[in-house]
Amino acid sequence: MKDDDIKKAVREGYSRIATQGDSCCGPETSCGCGSSADTFSKVMGYTDSDLGAIPEGANLGLGCGNPIALASLKEGEVVLDLGSGAGIDCFLAAAVVGKTGKVIGVDMTPAMLEKARENARKGDFGNVEFRLGEIEHMPVADNSIDVIISNCVINLSPDKKQVFNEAYRVLKPGGRIMVSDIVLLKELPDEIRNSIDAYVGCVAGADTKDNYLAAIESAGFTDIKIVGELSTRGMWSSVDDTDANQEIDTITSSISSLKVSATKP
Repeated sequence: MKDDDIKKAVREGYSRIATQGDSCCGPETSCGCGSSADTFSKVMGYTDSDLGAIPEGANLGLGCGNPIALASLKEGEVVLDLGSGAGIDCFLAAAVVGKTGKVIGVDMTPAMLEKARENARKGDFGNVEFRLGEIEHMPVADNSIDVIISNCVINLSPDKKQVFNEAYRVLKPGGRIMVSDIVLLKELPDEIRNSIDAYVGCVAGADTKDNYLAAIESAGFTDIKIVGELSTRGMWSSVDDTDANQEIDTITSSISSLKVSATKP
């Protein structure tokens, strides 16, 4: 698939999620299988307190971790969220960095931005702003960010090396990243690798774990650490369909949810 086709498909897919409220980030066959966004997010590491502190509609259940819980944010820091969606991680970060800090969410889907901005107005989050842009070309100045977070988004990019190069560019010296993402433990079958639906579902675009970590290192980051790893079998509920469950087993034995931190020297 061409890069432009992938981006178009992802943008269209997440536009539908923004407008229809579909809370599935997984294989198409597992979508709509009964788990609410809040239930799914608790499996990913969010607490009842987290979910109660954000505006209604900010959680679409699209993550594969909780980067805020691991980012060690400090009051006054400037935080950038790559692929901010409806704003859940931005709002949680905003509460930690306080009024002297700032949170910037970047998303390439206009419908998501509209939803996030409305959520910010509802919650009166004056220290959060959302910008339209691609994570391969971040609409952010050089050396201006203290912390970058991202939650199950970089895997969607067809050029992950460029994403991490951009992350390095916009971070201040000493700045850090904390990302939750999907990586491959082994190659996916061709029918899944070539599926647009699987791309939108955070699966087909994933790179191998080794390549993902190598992309972070090649961008110039140091102190790269895996701070958590989760089998994705628990991420998606089984459906009452033998063929579908076999497909899910094939996928989930091949991928992992990885939490990675790194620092710009």
